[in-house]
Amino acid sequence: MQEKYAQYHALIEGETDSIALMANTSAFIMETMSRLNWAGFYILRDTDLVLGPFQGKPACYRIALGKGVCGYCVSHQKSIIVPDVHAFPGHIACDAASRSEMVVPVLRGSILYGVIDLDSAEYNRFTDEDRLFIEQIAQIFAEKLVV
Repeated sequence: MQEKYAQYHALIEGETDSIALMANTSAFIMETMSRLNWAGFYILRDTDLVLGPFQGKPACYRIALGKGVCGYCVSHQKSIIVPDVHAFPGHIACDAASRSEMVVPVLRGSILYGVIDLDSAEYNRFTDEDRLFIEQIAQIFAEKLVV
């Protein structure tokens, strides 16, 4: 895992623009993790999560706070793994092919910036090891943010 973190650090070194960082972070995640059909960011804007840079099929533009898996993550400010999105109350189906989802908050101190959202066409795709990996990526990313 340390090698992946070193690769990510090298990828984002020297860049300060948050859009550029999100774009390459999404691409890095998509290339690093197998069996994903979507990887990207939703950015907190007032009472909505707004679509940010991503890899995958077109997605929902806005998600209200508290709605869907992403909204749940924001409301609780903790990561969530959903093995079967069809069993999650209020799931928002941006891509009908998605079967499982993992969402990790992006926090800089106590300030919530948004979330990293990952979808897979497989049920039970995400593990605790995946969660720890993306939580570390989110932390490294958040350290680059100018707040």
